[in-house]
Amino acid sequence: MDFFFSEKVKRLQQELTSFMDEHIYPNEMLFEEQLNQFPDRFSGNPQIMDELKAKAKEAGLWNLFLPDAREGAGLTNLEYAPLCEIMGRSFIAPEVFNCNAPDTGNMEVLVRYGTEQQKALWLRPLLDGEIRSAFAMTEPDVASSDATNISIDIQSDGDEYVINGRKWWSSGAGDPRCKVLILMGKTNPHADRHKQQSMIIVPMDTKGVKIKRMLPVFGYDHTPHGHAEIEFTNVRVPKSNLLLGEGRGFEIAQGRLGPGRIHHCMRTIGAAERALELMCERAVKRTPFGKPLAKQGVVGEWIATSRIEIEQARLLTLKAASMMDTVGNKVAKKEIAMIKVIAPQMALRVIDRAIQAFGAAGVSEDVPLAAMYANIRTLRIADGPDEVHLAAIAKQELKPYLQSPITVGEE
Repeated sequence: MDFFFSEKVKRLQQELTSFMDEHIYPNEMLFEEQLNQFPDRFSGNPQIMDELKAKAKEAGLWNLFLPDAREGAGLTNLEYAPLCEIMGRSFIAPEVFNCNAPDTGNMEVLVRYGTEQQKALWLRPLLDGEIRSAFAMTEPDVASSDATNISIDIQSDGDEYVINGRKWWSSGAGDPRCKVLILMGKTNPHADRHKQQSMIIVPMDTKGVKIKRMLPVFGYDHTPHGHAEIEFTNVRVPKSNLLLGEGRGFEIAQGRLGPGRIHHCMRTIGAAERALELMCERAVKRTPFGKPLAKQGVVGEWIATSRIEIEQARLLTLKAASMMDTVGNKVAKKEIAMIKVIAPQMALRVIDRAIQAFGAAGVSEDVPLAAMYANIRTLRIADGPDEVHLAAIAKQELKPYLQSPITVGEE
């Protein structure tokens, strides 16, 4: 297995890197400054974001995540992975290129499972970057790490479905440009446990949809899109808004989360790379006790260990991406679970070392390390906590032994 990239991917890597250097990094602080000018940080979108998105479109760096060559770049998971890593180096970059979660996952769902009407209403504006979206899966009243617990009620009533219940950590819902969300709920509590759930499209302006509060992460509000707790009270949507059919929610979720986990992991690796670069720059410029940090033995060990861990995580993620392309998500499920565990854990260790190298500055907003750490820490919980993935990996490893048990002393 090799990971040599095509000339097309190499060109896109170079173009993305140049765009990041010229337009993204210099405007990260300006983005925050413009956000702070709004009376409510969730009430508007910084002008610089619109300007950067226009530049990205003009440069042809738009919808790179989408494997559909008619609307996206036509890249495989393996080809997109290194590009996603570059975007992950900055918290504002994914949106600039229209490759930001949860929009990417929602667009993929609509491409795969949406009707022509659903695509016209919601996919087209999302692909064009005219609107944003949210994904409502997690619930505050149940252990959502076991998705069969999801209990928000979706009742059939004539030509409509009526939705009642609460969701939280619905990323993207706080954005004033968020016009639609995809919700997973229970349509038949008496069906097989994996056939009880369905996914449905809910416009944000539907009567009965109410954002109760926005949920900060370690004090970071992740504006403008944020993470919302949403109350659904007798929310009526037409049956034509159902995706794929009743009881198909888990099927859709598996199709959505596989590529999404690759994206999360590669963005995380990109953040770790930037943290390592910042640590190296700090190590050669900062001079405590008469010599640069780079010549303090422990700092050299941090740098070397970080490089090793990043390379290991990247190779495993690329392997998972390659397997998804060649043998499919189902066969690659163990590798997908492994990267979901290892990439955030690795990045948190690297970022923590970089913070330590920066001292007090590392926990400030003068460098992006603290924000990176807070954001990536959520990935040990989002899309399934580490423990769920570890249990799945162990189950697959043990399967052949449980099928053919060998007792002690047996020949």
